[in-house]
Amino acid sequence: MSNTFSTPADIQRHLDSLGLFHMDMGLGRMRRALAALDLTRPPFVVAQVLGTNGKGSTSSFLASLALAHGCRVGLYTSPHFVSPTERIRIGGPNDAACAPWPADDWVEPANQVMTAAPDLTYFEFLTVLALLGFARKGVELAVLEAGLGGKHDATTAVAADLMCYAPIALDHKDILGPTLADIASDKAAAIRSAAPVCSVAQFPEAAKILERAARSHNAPFIRACPVAADTRLGLSGPHQRANAGLALTAWRELAPMLGKNADDTPAQAQGLAQAFMPGRLQRVPGTDQYPPLLLDGAHNPHGMAALIKALRAEGLQPAGAVFSCLADKDWLPAAQMLKHYLGEAPMFVVTLGNHRAAAAQDIAAACNALPPATAQALPDGPQGLAKALELARTLPAATEARPVLMTGSLYLLSEFFTQHPQWLLQTQLQ
Repeated sequence: MSNTFSTPADIQRHLDSLGLFHMDMGLGRMRRALAALDLTRPPFVVAQVLGTNGKGSTSSFLASLALAHGCRVGLYTSPHFVSPTERIRIGGPNDAACAPWPADDWVEPANQVMTAAPDLTYFEFLTVLALLGFARKGVELAVLEAGLGGKHDATTAVAADLMCYAPIALDHKDILGPTLADIASDKAAAIRSAAPVCSVAQFPEAAKILERAARSHNAPFIRACPVAADTRLGLSGPHQRANAGLALTAWRELAPMLGKNADDTPAQAQGLAQAFMPGRLQRVPGTDQYPPLLLDGAHNPHGMAALIKALRAEGLQPAGAVFSCLADKDWLPAAQMLKHYLGEAPMFVVTLGNHRAAAAQDIAAACNALPPATAQALPDGPQGLAKALELARTLPAATEARPVLMTGSLYLLSEFFTQHPQWLLQTQLQ
């Protein structure tokens, strides 16, 4: 085995050289890598989670349910906020949550991956590394969140014992196709065996495509229902009831495969209540640097609609908002939906430090086409977010009861978490 990497920093440099957003469609590289490492059919149960919105939350609920039932769990999600180690998490029966796999433990397995397949993309490399780490750590269940689509996603190269479909909506139209049918077809193409397929209620067009794909593989198609409104969840918002219901439906299918009791009500309650994912209606108390905040990763119209519904359900009228987004997202309707909900409250718009970023001036101009003109574009540069938070902190209305909302992109939250990483692992304040 070659020793390409001697330290975690070497691995980070390699990942940086690959390019976070670089894609090279096709599963050939993944299949060769998994075959070389004997991971095509891993020594653990695999649940793959796909969809457009709610994949990360569903994955977290499912991992938390498995932990509460005494399983050793591997959780693979994306994107990360500060460090790639956030994407690969491992937890045991005595843990309340899966914790990041320490970077110091990455070096030897990363060299194995590099020897087996030196041509992997960023996401492919991390996917193979996660599977190898899960095998080394003896996990019983791996929960794999798909990155983009399904047909060509790296997580589709590995055999799955169960598949979960969170809500499918318009996103990544430039890659997956311009219509909902195109996007649903790409995601449905991940159905590749008779493994059970669990799904939330979908738009009718997407539901038909998923059901057809399941039938073609003789896979049971199981419709998940939202959990009851009085169920205590670790993640806030009415939309999380559907994600929790999907995870619970999936768990009931997985439990017999893992030798667990699918009807252990106390463990189910514990698992749903302990789930945590940063940036999902996450409350952060105010400091001398920023006001009380509510962080959420809504980045498209479907996600923004869910966020606004959650705010209404809790009677929350933000004192203002910090907003930014990527230009290749369907940001215009999402930004205008937020602007309309804010009413007279100000909207501070920043440009992300990302080559895909939408310009703050363009966002603010589009929002201010809806009077009143309360959207303010801040100057570009690394101080944009700090300036937005400084302005937000001066709002007289900003209190714990009326926090300032930060939303529009997970990459905006990433900039906040980079400056304040303690909130990455902090559970929701109740």
